[in-house]
Amino acid sequence: MDFPSKILENTVNEISKLPGIGKRTALRLALHILKQPENHIDALADSIKNLRKKINFCSECYNLSDNEICEICLNPNRQNGELCVVEDIRDVMAIENTSQFKGRYHVLNGLISPIDGVGPADLKIDSLIEKIRGGKIKEVIFALSATMEGDTTIFYINKNLSSFEIKISTIARGIPVGDELEYTDEITLGRSILKRIPYTDSV
Repeated sequence: MDFPSKILENTVNEISKLPGIGKRTALRLALHILKQPENHIDALADSIKNLRKKINFCSECYNLSDNEICEICLNPNRQNGELCVVEDIRDVMAIENTSQFKGRYHVLNGLISPIDGVGPADLKIDSLIEKIRGGKIKEVIFALSATMEGDTTIFYINKNLSSFEIKISTIARGIPVGDELEYTDEITLGRSILKRIPYTDSV
């Protein structure tokens, strides 16, 4: 692709580094940005800088937050005894959109995947176990994608929780095997949270 401007080319190259964005889409976005008022572009640039520099990971659940502790963890109306274990913050957002879960979350920040070099030590599993050791958690709900990596992660964590007297459940498999949780429609996801089953019944 030939560019009439090196500045435009550099912008397209940077935008095309975003997931799912090819060079043609990046060019279309760059030209759209070029037509916008300068104050709009300044606001966009500032929001991206703030996203990278000022956003935090909640010290309690590892969800994204503007503060040290996220609004979900600070909410006194949430049920402390129910802990929903998810892969990343997109899954928290997906479940929250169903309005069916009133407990708290623990974000693993990934799934065990030996082929990708991701092991248990790379995830927030130790802190999950420490949280359960505190004695306040009565039920752990696995809400992980119905994939080999998701099942491997559930199996590993479940094995490490076997010594605790807690209920361990997993969302109902109304979600097709192999599908990512974040792409599941809200009704199906909400029903699978409500109709969760004991983990031992799912294997």
